[in-house]
Amino acid sequence: MFSMTVSPRFGDVDGLGHINNVILAVWFESARKPLFRIFCPTLSLSHEDWSLIMAHTDYDFTDQIFFQYDVEIRTFVERIGTKSFTVSHEAWQEGRLCTKGTAVIVHYDFIKGESIPIPEDKKKLLEEHLRTP
Repeated sequence: MFSMTVSPRFGDVDGLGHINNVILAVWFESARKPLFRIFCPTLSLSHEDWSLIMAHTDYDFTDQIFFQYDVEIRTFVERIGTKSFTVSHEAWQEGRLCTKGTAVIVHYDFIKGESIPIPEDKKKLLEEHLRTP
């Protein structure tokens, strides 16, 4: 598991006084950065170096998130397949699970325009972050 703390910004608040739902996509993407480093340690965004593409995301909003308290984002690897892996995220505030979601990330060759198998050494690094029951 990876964990990061987010301090909500004033601009993250919507007209109803809580953190806008679109902000969670940004926070969850930021929380995936350590996983991205497994595949591209320098985080270079060139087609020659980058090998991941997003295939799916979803979010369930289970409670409101407010401006005045920090938010802990927890990130787990849920599943490792041949050419893709699934990540789950949770946003916690003041001991409450407020949002949970998943992302399916595909190992991808941008030059050839096709998905490719995840190398075994990368799988082993992903396995270190598998959610345990």
